[in-house]
Amino acid sequence: MAACEAVHSSSQKPPPPRSTKPGYFLSKTGGIWLACGFVFLALLHLLCCSPRGAQEAAFTHVLQYANDAYSKLRSGSGSGGGGAQPPCDYSEGRWVWAPGHARRYNATVCDVKEAQDCLRNGRPDTGYLDWRWQPAAGCPLPAFDAAAFLTAVRGKHVAFVGDSMARNQGESLICLLTSAVPFRAVDRDPVNYRRHFMRWAFPTYDVTVSIYWAPFLAKATGKCVNYSMPYNLVHLDVPADRWAADADTMDVVLLASSHWVLNPAVYHKGGEVVGVHGHPELNHTEIGYAEPLRQVYRMAVERLSQGRPRTVVLATYSPTHFENHPLDDPTACANKEPYKEGEKELGGMDKELRSIVVEEAEAAVKRNGGPDGGTTRIEVLDVTKLAAMRPDGHPGAYMHRNPFANGVPQKLPTDCLHFCMPGPADTFNEILQQILMKRRD
Repeated sequence: MAACEAVHSSSQKPPPPRSTKPGYFLSKTGGIWLACGFVFLALLHLLCCSPRGAQEAAFTHVLQYANDAYSKLRSGSGSGGGGAQPPCDYSEGRWVWAPGHARRYNATVCDVKEAQDCLRNGRPDTGYLDWRWQPAAGCPLPAFDAAAFLTAVRGKHVAFVGDSMARNQGESLICLLTSAVPFRAVDRDPVNYRRHFMRWAFPTYDVTVSIYWAPFLAKATGKCVNYSMPYNLVHLDVPADRWAADADTMDVVLLASSHWVLNPAVYHKGGEVVGVHGHPELNHTEIGYAEPLRQVYRMAVERLSQGRPRTVVLATYSPTHFENHPLDDPTACANKEPYKEGEKELGGMDKELRSIVVEEAEAAVKRNGGPDGGTTRIEVLDVTKLAAMRPDGHPGAYMHRNPFANGVPQKLPTDCLHFCMPGPADTFNEILQQILMKRRD
């Protein structure tokens, strides 16, 4: 640094003779180096011995820049060549502390559901923003790059279709993009609080991004429309109206729908009732949740395999973290850090729901004639494990504004399903970016 370098005179005159008089313990140059040494020791003390909050305040922006530069260096994105890299398995890994990594946008000024804007709602701890996903294979997961993402989908319509986790990820992408690139809000559900349909345009890249709320992917009524209803009515062989009407315009589609099948439902196919889940008093065959989930994914992929070439990405199940707490327990999912590797194993249902999506993707690839067959590229966004390790990333009680302003209430609805924004859902989009940038072999 300039402050730590000796300054040389530009004069051609010889330097004056060194004083032989006593009185100075150090020369001027020595004093500068000593000052630099004290600064270094102070920084070292801050890094090693101070609370994490003090570190965040001092180093957030510097460390975010360093983390991004490290990711790009490891991934080769800044090297200008080097040949094709082998595919990386992002589904296994661990969360490593990386201060500032997830502090990429201000959710209050981008279009997110207020219940997921945790900082706005008064969440006091911010450590959940300081972690990045490190794949077990040792390959890096580069930080999200808005320009690179939009370049990969230039001229295309990108659609998120599914339940509220699809919307959570879609809104995360919108924040990542709109914080960096000019945009235009195009359309949305006229009933704003429902957030059932939203669309944005990015004219510089001729890209459109849409979010369609379709909790079963299939056409459904009942509880999903009116929460006071006791169950859902689902037509397994009919896609939901809104996204089906636009399907022929879509080029990249992310499907995510694994939570609503756990609710009571009556299932129809071919105009007839084929079974129920969670409602034995209706006197129909109990068919559980697994088979309906398989069928709705299969139906959606088959619909999207018609017509124009496109990429269909199936997102796996993102587990909840209520962990035996009631849904109205204000202390649920109050964790401050991710789980460590091996600290929390996936439950049987979590594994099953993940496997169904992976198996349906594999079956769809086979139906299309293999990885190189057909015009539809099928990919899996496997987020189950990385999401399962983030109990700290949910709004919890901070889905409400200042929930503990008057003390801790006995009961308060909490959110241990969706993720705060910014937060872990941004990592879903970092992986999605790598999927879309990968060439089809």
